[in-house]
Amino acid sequence: MRKAGRHFLQIPGPSPVPDRILRAIDMPVIDHRGPGFADLGNRVLTGMQGIFKTRQPVIIYPASGTGAWEAALVNALNHGDKVLMVETGHFAFLWQKLALKLGLKPEVLETDWRRGADPELIEKALRADKDHTVKALCVVHNETSTGSTSRIHAVRKAIDAANHPALLMVDTISGLASADFCFDDWGVDVAVSGSQKGLMLPPGLSFNAVSEKALKASAQSNLPKAYWNWAEMIEANERGYFPYTPSTNLLFGLAEAIDMLNEEGLDNVFARHMRHAAATRQAVEAWGLEVQCQVNTEFSPVLTAVRVPDGTDADELRSVILAQCDTSLGNGLSKVQGKVFRIGHLGDINDVTLLGTLSGIEVGLHLAGVPHQTGGAQAALDFLKSNRQQASKAA
Repeated sequence: MRKAGRHFLQIPGPSPVPDRILRAIDMPVIDHRGPGFADLGNRVLTGMQGIFKTRQPVIIYPASGTGAWEAALVNALNHGDKVLMVETGHFAFLWQKLALKLGLKPEVLETDWRRGADPELIEKALRADKDHTVKALCVVHNETSTGSTSRIHAVRKAIDAANHPALLMVDTISGLASADFCFDDWGVDVAVSGSQKGLMLPPGLSFNAVSEKALKASAQSNLPKAYWNWAEMIEANERGYFPYTPSTNLLFGLAEAIDMLNEEGLDNVFARHMRHAAATRQAVEAWGLEVQCQVNTEFSPVLTAVRVPDGTDADELRSVILAQCDTSLGNGLSKVQGKVFRIGHLGDINDVTLLGTLSGIEVGLHLAGVPHQTGGAQAALDFLKSNRQQASKAA
């Protein structure tokens, strides 16, 4: 049966694709070897450097974020290398599993999944590695399963304080273009991202931003690589082309997304996300519920993971909200399955989008019989009215 009105896709990605990007993708397929393609290739390659805030190469793969994870590891490391991985949530855990499959030796710093990476624990672990057997530190910038954001600049300071040469690898798949990310200033060596989150595109593109130090390491890497080879990609990219068939029409969409982000101004984009996250937390507090992240300075601007009371099932609540309010929310993953639901507030959303989402959740809490207090949507509305976003200069 048809449902009237728009569907509210409020998962933490893929995020809704704006009409401008859909129209940009809706182009005739062009010759990716032809003379006109280089204009598009150079436009997105240069544009993504601005989004990552780097002067270093940004490599674009026709793949999901998992592909970019693999590319980061196989290009910069050698078989049997030890990598230190901070398990801040489900996606950090998946990166660890991938490293094992590739013949690496991940050493895991476990957490309670209620905060980002702890710089003090990282520094302590690296200081203990006196022989520098750890070749890379892998950290998730924005952990989508928990709603926690790691302070990457503080992680870099921890590495430097330990005087350790490990590469800093960062997964910013859900963070990029939603939360500030400064590849060069934060001293990141390899950053991994994807198209379907803050970049507002459908899934299908992934990215590696690569430092000079990582490029030097890649020259010595002995892990098998063909499709993911940085050197072949960078060589072709210098002319605006790719060594194999790229996702041409998604690149048209990417060019439009970069334009949209720059038109709004990256600082404004980040401020909008932080404001919507704060409003969402106001609603959660008013409901008498608890957010998964427990460290105030690490609340995610991308999503909010909400814990349901003991004896209730977050997935049953999500089912009610989908059926009655046509709103999709993120499910809990692995350790927090059934214990949390996740509200995505990333990408191309505004105040009315968020308020509609929170109203639907409040209806769902009532219909599902989840113990809560009323007034969450009103609390968010009051916050948004009292905290207007001040536009800064466009980037």
